[in-house]
Order: sequence, then C-alpha cells, then structure tokens
Amino acid sequence: MSEKKRRAGAAAAGAASSSKKPRAAASYAESLRSKLRPDASILATLRSLASASASSSKSKAAAKSLADHDPSADPTSSYIVVADQDSSSVTSRINRLVLAAARSILSGRGFSFAVPSRAASNQVYLPDLDRIVLVRRESARPFANVATARKATVTARVLSLVHAVLRRGIHVTKRDLFYTDVKLFGDQSQSDAVLDDVSCMLGCTRSSLHVVASEKGVVVGRLVFADDGDRIDCTRMGVGGKAIPPNIDRVSGIESDALFILLVEKDAAFMRLAEDRFYNRFPCIILTAKGQPDVATRLFLRRLKVELKLPVLALVDSDPYGLKILSVYMCGSKNMSYDSANLTTPDIKWLGVRPSDLDKYRVPEQCRLPMTDHDIKVGKELLEEDFVKQNEGWVKELETMLRTRQKAEIQALSSFGFQYLTEVYLPLKLQQEDWI
Repeated sequence: MSEKKRRAGAAAAGAASSSKKPRAAASYAESLRSKLRPDASILATLRSLASASASSSKSKAAAKSLADHDPSADPTSSYIVVADQDSSSVTSRINRLVLAAARSILSGRGFSFAVPSRAASNQVYLPDLDRIVLVRRESARPFANVATARKATVTARVLSLVHAVLRRGIHVTKRDLFYTDVKLFGDQSQSDAVLDDVSCMLGCTRSSLHVVASEKGVVVGRLVFADDGDRIDCTRMGVGGKAIPPNIDRVSGIESDALFILLVEKDAAFMRLAEDRFYNRFPCIILTAKGQPDVATRLFLRRLKVELKLPVLALVDSDPYGLKILSVYMCGSKNMSYDSANLTTPDIKWLGVRPSDLDKYRVPEQCRLPMTDHDIKVGKELLEEDFVKQNEGWVKELETMLRTRQKAEIQALSSFGFQYLTEVYLPLKLQQEDWI
C-alpha cells in the first residue's frame, strides 16, 4: 500500500472515531429520557418542595423580625439600611436638608452635605443576614471646596429634581433625570451615582424617589397581578412574556398556583421555556433580567418570594459570570449594598447548568468553551468571596470549573435537540431534586 493511501486511511479512521463521540454523547443524552418518571411523580416532588418552602418562610417570620435581629434596621447601628417611604415623607426629608443648608449659608459657614460613603471598603458580607451591607460611615461634601464643589452642586440639583418629581406624583427614568441638566451632569453615570447617594442620605429606597430604570426584565407563567390597576395574566403573554414593571410599588393583587419560580439568566433560554409552555407542564413562574439583574427584576423576584412563599430555582450559564449574576440576586451587589434588605432573595437553589453537569450529561467537547485568563481570574476571586465559602456545593462546582478550565452556555444543551432543555434536562433535574 502506498504512503498516500495509508495516510488517507488513517485520516478516515480518525474522522470516523471523532464522529462517533458526538453520536455516543447524543445517544447517552437521549437515553436519559427513559429515566424520566411520569409527570405526576415529578409534580409530587415539586409540591413537597413548595410545601417545605412555605413552612420555612413561616417559621423564619415567627422566629425573628427584621427590627429585632437585623443590625442594619437600627438607625444607631453600624450598618445603613433604607426603607420604602411615601412621597410626603421623602419630600419632608429633602425640605429639612435644604433648610439646614440655607441656615448654614446665612450663618456664613457655606453648606455641606453629609453623604454615606459607598466605597468598596465599606461594603461587607454578613453571614447572619446572608447579604452584603453598607457600613455606616459618612464623608463631608462641602460646596466651598474645589475638590467637592461640583459634586455638591450635582447633589443639590438631584435633590431639587427628585423633590419636583415627587410633588407632581409622577415617575421618571434615570435617563430623563440626566437630560434635565446634561451640561452639569456631563455623563449619566455621574447623575446615577449621586442618585444612589441621595437615596442613602434620605434613608429611602431608590424607588421611593420615583426615579426608575427602563424596563428590562420579563416574566411569563402561572402568575396574575394588577399593574397600576390593569389585570395582567402572564399565561397569555406569548413567547416574549410581560415586561416587569419598573414601578413595583404599583403592582398589587399577586395571585399564583405555581409550585416554584424559575429564574433564568438569558433571554434565549427564557424564550424556549415560554414557547414550549413549560409552565403548563410544571406549574411555575419564569422570569429573566436578560443578563445582569436590574433593580426592578430583583425587587419583583423578592416580592414574589415574600408574598407567594415559593421556592426559587436558578438556571444560569456554567461560567463565573452566571454564578456572579446568581449571587447578586441572593446576596446583593456592592454598588447597592445600602438597599440589600429590599433587593435580595436568599435561599435561591442553583439548578443548573453546573460545571459537573457537563460530564454528567456528556455535553460534547465541541460545545464546551475554554475559559479565558479573565474567566479564571473571576472564578478564583469568587472562591475568595465569603458568600461562596458559606456554600460547600458552590465551592466544589467552582473548583471543578477551574480544574477543567471549561465553561458552557445553557444553549449547549441544544446540541441534543432544540427542546432537550424543556423535555429532558429540566424535568430530570426536578425529578432528582438536583439543586444546591
């Protein structure tokens, strides 16, 4: 046999061998379908989970109140906490601030704002509360100082704008606020940052200022609620779902026969779940912020958890960023640590896609992505976070990810079929109670 023929034969054999691997993986993945029990059995498992979640919520509520056990709820404590306030309360606080500034000016001392410091060093994780909080530490922002004159001016302007919005009884977006004085603000990030400062100064949530972010998150499934008096049935919202209202204070009359809440990282997975009507087969509420969680979605999720007392299961990418997104929902973000009491939803269970799932479900190598140096850096930083160290399961999964240096998106499961996620992967996960 000629050398040319031998090489061609070897190449063909190699190609055949490599083509067998995806076929073998697909065959194994399909074989998992046979392990699924009848839906009635899986539903019984979900009912037990929902019942346990409701009992746990009641026992926690009976065991302690926020005022008794949350140090951030005490104004004299070492931590800052903000609360929902009505318009009259917020405007009264603004009036007192302005009057104090006016008296200071008339006495010849100029004026200065005492602003809680939101520096990274002031943001700490408290294991007892299982969330990030802001240490009570203030810094002066005097107008008669070259270094802080501009920021003091911006602070005064934002207070004035918020006061006007509250007096009119309307809501505006952060973008609207920025465009009222582009020359002064310069960049929206400047007005956004001062808006958070003002929220801390007044001791109220950002939504109490009637300044909201644009709609981002969406919800679909077994949920009915009133949005500013209009009745919304989320089973009739099509594939796109219902946009989560930016004004959560106008949401009322929440009703549901769901057994759990499914929190999804990405819009693509959300659309698959919505189109397949996954919520009809397994009664649930499905929501997503389409990536990084916005304030409205975080508030809405917490509201559903508190009022419906349902368990929350999360479906995110198998990468460090998926876990970071999940941690923001659970423990809060450092940027808004002052409002963590209102924005966090503890006890979210990580359903998938987890690093261990890649081998368990034999996700093809071609569907796995190599982690970049930055991915590895973020993963190692997560391992050092206190809220990760509290969960042994998270630590093991992160260590697996860093050891294999592989990541995967939820859509990697589509290599077994476009509906594999809803027909096999999620049902099997629910059946096996495979969450951490």
